[in-house]
Amino acid sequence: MNKTATKDLLPGMVTAMPVYSKSGQMILPVHTLLTTQQISRLEFYGIDWVHIQEDTKEASSADAPVQEEFVTYSQKVRKSKEFHTFKVDYNKKTQVLTSSINDLITHNTAVDSKSLIQQVSSLYSNHLTSLSVFDMLHNMRQIDDSTFAHSINVALIARMLGEWLHFSEEDLDVLTLSGLFHDLGKCIISPEILTKPSSLTEEEFAEIKRHPEEGAKLLIPQNLDRRIKQAALMHHERCDGSGYPSGLRGHQISDFAKVIAIADVYDAMTSNRCYRKGLCPFEVIATFEREGLEKYEAEYILTFLTHIIDTYMGNSVLLNDGSIGNILMINSQRLSRPLVRLTTNEYIDLSKHPELHIQAIV
Repeated sequence: MNKTATKDLLPGMVTAMPVYSKSGQMILPVHTLLTTQQISRLEFYGIDWVHIQEDTKEASSADAPVQEEFVTYSQKVRKSKEFHTFKVDYNKKTQVLTSSINDLITHNTAVDSKSLIQQVSSLYSNHLTSLSVFDMLHNMRQIDDSTFAHSINVALIARMLGEWLHFSEEDLDVLTLSGLFHDLGKCIISPEILTKPSSLTEEEFAEIKRHPEEGAKLLIPQNLDRRIKQAALMHHERCDGSGYPSGLRGHQISDFAKVIAIADVYDAMTSNRCYRKGLCPFEVIATFEREGLEKYEAEYILTFLTHIIDTYMGNSVLLNDGSIGNILMINSQRLSRPLVRLTTNEYIDLSKHPELHIQAIV
């Protein structure tokens, strides 16, 4: 029996012990002959290593070039030179933002708007197109999901949505800063509450819900466009009045806050948190399809969904039955249920198979 890192597994290896998820769910039984699909499933569940039968390891290594024909889209992205360059630059930008926000909170230092805009816009222009930004961000998930990384993600996504909505260059810069500072108030919320792995009490959730107002207060002395301050205050408001802190509706909410709200929810739901694993983007898109027109500005959410779905064309996906394939065609009526070509060369139209859904991008 040999303890093998999941990243080193090959099709044809055989499990020597059952494999369980962190919640205790059995993922694979003992004596399972591993396939590409099962290895991707182990990666999805965050399994770091597996006990492998020793007599199958060498044989699998020899057979791997023949058996391993399918390389997932995410594997290609993570192995690319572009991704590694982006990762280094992204981490540098996160450090700059962290330093700027800490200075603002502890010393009331004036915000250097031009520098921060340049940091994010250069990150975007140096490495990304509207199609590749989500490739990069999706594959950064396991590397950094801090509040500061989330703010950079929201700034990038909001700027892109602003471009799709044909905002002016000046407005795009304001939108970028709105994304960077939208969660500023969380920096003064107790870390124990923010990182609590179990359910929040009513009192703790009430504390979390203070962050929009606290963030707006921190920004009041700053010489910033009022729309940035409004976005910090209103990014949790919803057009149907179900949001907080004031339960505002439709026209009462700043347009920039409406854009930030969409970017914020999308990135938060797809990011890993201490209390849950990030949701599959297609699950988030399905939620937007169900609730979007009520909770968000119709023009903004429809534009976002129409464009974001194109960024996942060609991606490799894991279905809930364990099969893997590539997204081949988008269904304009059911964006979250595309046509998928499986590794078996079978074509599955998910709009006609309600029992199946995309469980993860792999």
